[in-house]
Amino acid sequence: MSRLNGNLLLRSFLRRRRTFCTAENIDTNLQSSKVQIFDRHLKRKQRDRAAWLINRKDSLVNTVADNLLDRLEDVKKTFPTTLCLGGSLEAIRRSVRGRGGIEKLIMMDSSHDMVKLCKDSEKDLSSDSIETSFLVGDEEFLPIQASCVDLVISCLGLHWTNDLPGAMIQSRLALKPDGLFLAAIFGGETLKELRIACTIAHMEREGGVSPRISPLAQVRDAGNLLTRAGFTLPGVDVDEYEVRYNSALELIEHLRAMGETNALVNRIKLLKRDTAVATAAVYESMFAAEDGTIPATFQVIYMTGWKEHESQQKAKRRGSATVSFKDIQKEFGHTNN
Repeated sequence: MSRLNGNLLLRSFLRRRRTFCTAENIDTNLQSSKVQIFDRHLKRKQRDRAAWLINRKDSLVNTVADNLLDRLEDVKKTFPTTLCLGGSLEAIRRSVRGRGGIEKLIMMDSSHDMVKLCKDSEKDLSSDSIETSFLVGDEEFLPIQASCVDLVISCLGLHWTNDLPGAMIQSRLALKPDGLFLAAIFGGETLKELRIACTIAHMEREGGVSPRISPLAQVRDAGNLLTRAGFTLPGVDVDEYEVRYNSALELIEHLRAMGETNALVNRIKLLKRDTAVATAAVYESMFAAEDGTIPATFQVIYMTGWKEHESQQKAKRRGSATVSFKDIQKEFGHTNN
């Protein structure tokens, strides 16, 4: 049975006065700019709302969660103690059974209502043996003791942090040596159709462009983020999913249910009705299929990285090679002639 022994489990992580994985403990040379791009308070409220709107049969969220956890099946190592951060918490909890040898699972979100939802859903998972605890906390300031977990999972949550490299550094600090970091974030091609429609509608109706969709990381940046955060053996791959909707309004409702609506600090809080109608009209005129549905692209970037350990493979020192490419060419270059 699942043991909701949260207070006992978290005590070992939070009770003792030791080094914690907060921004204050990150080397100042590794920290990013303190510029506030996202309104974290607003994002917390949006996730509170999403907890009441969430669709457990959301094929996009469930597919991303499954694909992320599939990476555990490629690793022989087990991860007894695991921390799951924000994003698609509930989908991860349902999909994690039997994967990675997880025995203790800490589920953390900045939204109290989202944490409560996950806790209430635990009764449906009584058949597994994972000891689960729950914590309200912010990914930007992890309230977790350093070197205390074997695995950190973040599924569709970290792209809303103001300091993504800093959040990833804190995740690395929370890991034990040879611990694994698994993350999925939305990439820069996400909602490209909606971006185009919004831009055109704003230009036509308001004579300019205002920020309506958040900036997202590009695929080419993901590897650099892992390296900058200090992870070894970094791995990055990307998938694109196309979801079809009956209307632009149905797309917006889906984004609300995922907690993925606009949370930019410099957003214009009021969207004029004629601009909203124009956006929907442009979207349908440019992208609608013959059956009347409209597509929305979701690009998902998957990232894996390890905390350094002496047992891991390491690149040879530069200049340590004993055979030159010239010798190889002399030996094998003529074989095709």
